[in-house]
Amino acid sequence: MAVPGSFLVLSACILGLFHVEATPDTLSSLDSSFCHGGLEVIYPELDIDECIIIPKDQELREKVSTVWKAPQIYFSRGHKGDALKRGQIQGTTLSDYYPPTPPQKSGFHRYQFMLFEQLPDAPVSLTKQEKSSRGKWDLQAFVTRFDLGEPVATLQFLTQNYKD
Repeated sequence: MAVPGSFLVLSACILGLFHVEATPDTLSSLDSSFCHGGLEVIYPELDIDECIIIPKDQELREKVSTVWKAPQIYFSRGHKGDALKRGQIQGTTLSDYYPPTPPQKSGFHRYQFMLFEQLPDAPVSLTKQEKSSRGKWDLQAFVTRFDLGEPVATLQFLTQNYKD
């Protein structure tokens, strides 16, 4: 939970391009245990408040990848009146939102949202290399560089290409 005078950094990252142990209906124990802290990601027809696999039979994979824009983000553990608790993210956008677009026949990919507490006098920024890459940069180095510590809340979903 943020202390008065602190800021929160929301980091959405893509972890893919490698084999993820999942079946269309079952998460691994590692993936199931990732989510904590009351973060909620809401798309027009999909409310994610726990680690899930986006089901193919509901045609949600295609909507997540090609139709819907950036989701609303809520942090239920925020202080009463906090903008993030109401789904109103304020601050500096370091990188625009890009929808999940895993390549065909590449299996499941993880899409993670992490909320970090930021020191009030330590603004965050991306390096030139981080700005030029869509997620192929070292998240742990970013966390270390700005002394963000462990995430306050995390959430993830797994999906694969909607044509698979």
